[in-house]
Amino acid sequence: MMTMAATAHRSTPAAEPRLGLRERKKIKTRMAIRKATYRLIREQGYDATTIEQIAEAAEVSPSTVFRYFPTKEDIVVTDEYDPLFEELLRGRPADEPLLESLRYVLRTAVEQSMSGEYETPEEMRLRGRLMAEVPAVRSRMTESMSVTGQILCRVAAERTGREPDDLEVRVYCMGVVGAILEASRYWAEHDQQGDLGEYTRRALDVLEHGLERRNSEAP
Repeated sequence: MMTMAATAHRSTPAAEPRLGLRERKKIKTRMAIRKATYRLIREQGYDATTIEQIAEAAEVSPSTVFRYFPTKEDIVVTDEYDPLFEELLRGRPADEPLLESLRYVLRTAVEQSMSGEYETPEEMRLRGRLMAEVPAVRSRMTESMSVTGQILCRVAAERTGREPDDLEVRVYCMGVVGAILEASRYWAEHDQQGDLGEYTRRALDVLEHGLERRNSEAP
């Protein structure tokens, strides 16, 4: 997700799903590849950084890099929260409005991402800048958010007694995905100033209440 989308997505430590040894090893390898990528990009730029250089810096083979990340752009847009997103969302009360569930999951995701568990603040800023400035990364982020959309469609369908492929379900859920994506882009395009969590809340508020006319007398 969500990076943010990016995208995309945790609860308090006591309530978090516990990952198995195999999944923890996968995360460790992905983190090593990602950190090597960020270091090389800082040193020589995005376009000049190759998969072969990344593999050497991460002490893995190029085939291992491709096994975890099909493209170089995926290294930037993929995060460690995606596997937990659906589980956390399903963990919310079934009668809770879906937007309220999303607010909770996204709020805790932003808080977790800011904690530095998987990325340092510097790496997070670089990631946001690449999403804003590199067209290939921005395009891949948009494509990858379809996975988040599919997750939302499944959960929304279960809560409403509909099918995940219903037009209304798809329109609603992809509207949510678009809101999350635009909040992340807005944050990145404004030099990552302000509160990403607040931007996300505002984006979801627009979906819930519509676009209101701005008060010309407001500051």
